[in-house]
Amino acid sequence: MSANGIEPDESVTPLTRPRDGVPDVLTTPEEFSAAAARLAAGTGPIAVDTERASGFRYSQRAYLIQLRRTGSGSFLLDPIDHPDALTPVIDVLTGPQWILHAADQDLPCLRELGFVCESVFDTELAGRLLNVPKVNLAAMVAGFLHLGLAKGHGAADWSQRPLPDDWLNYAALDVEVLVELRDAVSAALREAGRETWAAQEFAAVLARPAPEPKPDRWRRTSNLNTLKTTREYAVVRELWTEREEVARRRDVAPSRVLPDAAIVNAAKSAPRNTAELTSLPVFSGPRQRRQADIWMRAVRRAQEMSDKQLPSKRAPQTGVPPINRWEPKHPVAAARAKAVRPAVKELSESIGIPTENLLSPNVIRDLCWEGVRADSTVAQRLAELGARPWQIELTAELIAAALP
Repeated sequence: MSANGIEPDESVTPLTRPRDGVPDVLTTPEEFSAAAARLAAGTGPIAVDTERASGFRYSQRAYLIQLRRTGSGSFLLDPIDHPDALTPVIDVLTGPQWILHAADQDLPCLRELGFVCESVFDTELAGRLLNVPKVNLAAMVAGFLHLGLAKGHGAADWSQRPLPDDWLNYAALDVEVLVELRDAVSAALREAGRETWAAQEFAAVLARPAPEPKPDRWRRTSNLNTLKTTREYAVVRELWTEREEVARRRDVAPSRVLPDAAIVNAAKSAPRNTAELTSLPVFSGPRQRRQADIWMRAVRRAQEMSDKQLPSKRAPQTGVPPINRWEPKHPVAAARAKAVRPAVKELSESIGIPTENLLSPNVIRDLCWEGVRADSTVAQRLAELGARPWQIELTAELIAAALP
């Protein structure tokens, strides 16, 4: 067996159906209560997964919840019609360890429904700590359990009803062997001496606050850099803001309300009225024609702004600038980064762990930007920046020696 617990030459057995068949989708309060009773009678950790409708819906809510526990079996819960009736299930899941693959993706929508996770085992994150080449669920199941998962519907519109049978089969398989995968990965962590690392990383996942909304999100519009004037930038900003409100109100992904290409095209074309707007590609379609007045009002707002109201072409600088912009205005910080980053990278390669998991790029950036106070140490500064004890133990002396 290799150092990361995977036996690459082992044959893979296709796993095309759950061993007990695809469970029925539970939708009613009575069914939720019965599922909770069965889950409570099971033992050990609980495998958890969700399906959302990213790319189709504005919200990131869970449209399907998959659960599995030893002695209980698998469950598919539809939380849409009766979200307030999930309390019995929530109560059962409060306490036992959850097994999630990429916990950051599922925890927010489960917390939105009231679920409380007190202990988590993230199989994807564990795979990173083991330096597994591919950490997607199918690859890890193949590598550790030698089973091939039937995949293919992760990016589907899970908000549609009824859900197709093959989608439900896919959803049930996502938790079918998570308990077994957790056991195999946990054994590999112990063998590699990285079980403590994993425990600290899992605790950090649970303690991590929700990210703050990024300012000026409209600046992420595709091909914004092809525009020439600040007036054009204003048109993009107003159309983007209007699109965001329509998408939120209708719970539709913004790109499905109006694509970025249409927004940028309208900014370049500078239509003077609705007729000119609806002569443009996309805006000429029947759906956009029905909303043409909304879009034209947004365009007109930008066109009527005073010069002082126009956005700059360059985004306002907030926080620490990217490292590649430090020279020549911040040569001392740049010198720190040139010394520290290669040292951390060399260590990550020598112990077999991705650099970003050995120490967060943001931690390295902030440390190099600010340096270390005379009355402090590198270890203390790393702790202040959120580095975990295992990371500090491995990197503090190395960084202290590398700092100019």
